[in-house]
Amino acid sequence: MQISLIASLSDTGGRSPVDATVESLAQLRDEGFRRVWMTQMPYEPDLLTVLAVAFREVDGIEVGTGVIPIQNQHPMLLAQRALTLSLISGGRFLLGLGMTHAAVTEGMWGIPWDKPVRRLREYLDGLQPLLAGEPADAPGETVTTRGALQIPGASAPDIYIAALGPQLLKLAGRRTAGTVTWMTGPTTLAEHVAPTLREAAGERPVRVVAALPVSVTDDVDGARAQAAKQFAMYGHLPSYRAMLDREGYAGPEDAAIIGDESTVAERIRALGTVGVDEYVGVVFDASPETRARTRALLRSLDS
Repeated sequence: MQISLIASLSDTGGRSPVDATVESLAQLRDEGFRRVWMTQMPYEPDLLTVLAVAFREVDGIEVGTGVIPIQNQHPMLLAQRALTLSLISGGRFLLGLGMTHAAVTEGMWGIPWDKPVRRLREYLDGLQPLLAGEPADAPGETVTTRGALQIPGASAPDIYIAALGPQLLKLAGRRTAGTVTWMTGPTTLAEHVAPTLREAAGERPVRVVAALPVSVTDDVDGARAQAAKQFAMYGHLPSYRAMLDREGYAGPEDAAIIGDESTVAERIRALGTVGVDEYVGVVFDASPETRARTRALLRSLDS
């Protein structure tokens, strides 16, 4: 099972997010990580612009978006940006897409959140031909895409969908490289996510990428308290609350993988037995020593 990390534009220590991202990716590459997924929160700098600089400055590591919301940019614009990043990176870019949440889409952007499956399907109808170097002719109810791009030398990045419900998982299985999950535990991954995705994919290979908080520590209670506070909002957002409920978790702290090296290693390896192809660690402890300890264990588990 491949082991990757999550990085954030907010975790910069007050420095320029561009400089901090370049430094962070170089450090993680030098530590031995092959891939990093980066989040795009609505209040952060533009992730794809930052990555354009980071890919130019740092080689030898892949970066995926985990995830870019689709509602606030047209498929043709995203195709332009994604192909440009693929060109800059030499094919080291992965495009993770998602629907974000109603509170963001409607509350901040004034864009309807309804018909999520139709929206994503129509978005892919326009996006995927353009990424493949073909013209798009995709009239839709929620979005229409017509036209072609000319970006010589750019290869289409793999697309991953942040899918938790059955219909989006089926769409991801039929149309994309796989799904990226968050706050989703092993039972749900084994009984819901992996089988739904792979049944829809048929013979086509797809990947389950599962992100969960992790801390290798001797202070389990302290780490649980920190996880409960830091990830509290995911206990209230409907899509993640549904995953926690399905797993029988009271809150995000129950989803977090916390303990000493043997405990954490056992729980991560168990994910590989339930259909997870790539575990993405969200290293959250405030202590630099604990964070380094956690990264060291994750590196040792990568295969």
